Amino acid sequence: MCNNDKNKYTNWLLIFGLCAGLQGCGGDGNADANGGADNTNVTLTEEQTALNAIIENLNLAVSPTAGRTIPDINDPLATLGRKLFFSNSLSGDQDVACASCHHPMLGGADELSLPVGVNATQPEVLGEGRVDADDLPDVPRNSPTIFNMALWDTGLFWDSRVESSGKEAGQNGAGSTISTPDSGFGVADANAGDNLVMAQARFPVTSDEEMKDTTFENGSNNDTIRSHLAARIGDYGVGAGELATNQWLAAFQTGFNSSDGATTLITYDNIAKALAEYQRSMVFVNSPWQNYLDGETDALTNLQIEGALLFFTDTTQGGAGCVNCHSGILFSDGLHHTVGFPQIGPGKNTGDDDDFGRELISGDTNDRHRFRTPSLLNIAVTAPYGHAGAYGNIERVLRHYDNPRNTVNNYFNNDRLCDLDQFENVSNCTSLYPDARSHTLDAISKLEDEQNNGTSELNNVNFDGTERAQLEAFLNALTDPCVLDRACMSAWIADEVDDNPDAQVLIATDEFGAPL
Repeated sequence: MCNNDKNKYTNWLLIFGLCAGLQGCGGDGNADANGGADNTNVTLTEEQTALNAIIENLNLAVSPTAGRTIPDINDPLATLGRKLFFSNSLSGDQDVACASCHHPMLGGADELSLPVGVNATQPEVLGEGRVDADDLPDVPRNSPTIFNMALWDTGLFWDSRVESSGKEAGQNGAGSTISTPDSGFGVADANAGDNLVMAQARFPVTSDEEMKDTTFENGSNNDTIRSHLAARIGDYGVGAGELATNQWLAAFQTGFNSSDGATTLITYDNIAKALAEYQRSMVFVNSPWQNYLDGETDALTNLQIEGALLFFTDTTQGGAGCVNCHSGILFSDGLHHTVGFPQIGPGKNTGDDDDFGRELISGDTNDRHRFRTPSLLNIAVTAPYGHAGAYGNIERVLRHYDNPRNTVNNYFNNDRLCDLDQFENVSNCTSLYPDARSHTLDAISKLEDEQNNGTSELNNVNFDGTERAQLEAFLNALTDPCVLDRACMSAWIADEVDDNPDAQVLIATDEFGAPL
């Protein structure tokens, strides 16, 4: 790892072949590596100068939204999407909303390791305290945040089962065809819609565990399920009369600026379009890190700058090499990697509590235990971490990357599962998932094989406590303060009166009854 002498910053500058002057690097003396801001009269520290060289070399000083069309939450269609997102009417048994697993005040997710979808004992309770009858979650993977979904150009879900064929930069999937579980891996879905987010919005309602339950349209195909839900919202056909209160037609006419009737206007395609516009409006990138990129030289603390230097520097040069996978505006390469995080929970489609990850979509055994690199934006509010939410804080994640096998063995030797908020009060917690260790060690062995044959981006590192603190400080600088502020987030949270056309709006609380 990095030496602690003052020369390490100059060494980093030399690595990137850039100047090491304390006034920043710039060819004309008027612009520096902060992306064009004039800092010629600002004295930079050695650490800032080294970081600015990295920023310039990696072309990081760009606006995350440049060239993209981002909806405004006050646009009629996004407002309609908010009503739908918080309505229990889109679930089979009308007891769960999209917001149940993706609430704006819970980091765009649910603060649980694994989601509790249908049949929660208290449907309005989100986060810690949300349980079903057996206290165990049935959804096999951690809820990804919906924040910044408009910035993804590759694929959505942990396995990218909704995926752009062309992955054109800045297009959110609109530049080419999109494959989905309906069409199959690599096959264009003609019904996917305008972008990745619209395509994604078609699937949670079809999942027994997430929103559908087994009592609604049991055995029906996905299109039949969606058509029934649209008919329920539209109060026509098979769904007529299912909602005691139904003012959705007026809401759709406003959202789509149309006078069409329900059968024409309230289709699942239009439901997905509105849901997508609401979610795509949730772009939160105004972090201290972005402020630094925009030229605010005092936006980061010294500890955060030191963490950034570790983050962006390869392990062969004394850094942590995090940027190998966590790159670009989203801090994600959009690809799938074996990292060997603990496999807890019911698993997915393997029958034995395991989760083969991307292999379940691609069919390629090389993809076993590979999961899409998550974005690190707003990471301070998106715990727990990993595809199964096995790590409750950033520090444990960093320890894993330091030594995956030892960390995993420590995890199971010390029953770390039972330290997680969701499981700490569950009876027989220590024996819940008896095969979890062996499945996880299978993933660790695969990771080690990939490291040995040079196909892994995860290199062995050796963090000390100071370096972990530096990295954690930098990671926390990737969070937009708005997402921590209820007043700032209020536009994305449903109102009990204005967003309640069916008397089914989810007004969420924490486990103590306090509103979120």
